[in-house]
Amino acid sequence: MLQVSGSRFHVEESNLIIDPGTLNIEPFKMKTSTYNPSPIEVDFANALYILQKEIEKHLQDNQIINVESNIKRDNPMVKFSLLDKEGDPHEIVVRIIQIPDKF
Repeated sequence: MLQVSGSRFHVEESNLIIDPGTLNIEPFKMKTSTYNPSPIEVDFANALYILQKEIEKHLQDNQIINVESNIKRDNPMVKFSLLDKEGDPHEIVVRIIQIPDKF
């Protein structure tokens, strides 16, 4: 929200760049244009899915018995279903979140 009073202005929760000398308002430009989900979030989720056998090698006394991924949602997620050496099931959910560019 932009409030202008004489030569003073106040901005709240805005994606605007304001030049106080001329009060020219331009939209904020980000280098990454898609975040919901972003291409890198989708690629990262796919990589986790593809590398499940490699990941399993690094889990002490746990076997990955199933992997589910949801890459179409905002913040894609990958859910790993595990079985430990006693036969107890466990689930690990990894949610992938790209932080917006800070340029």
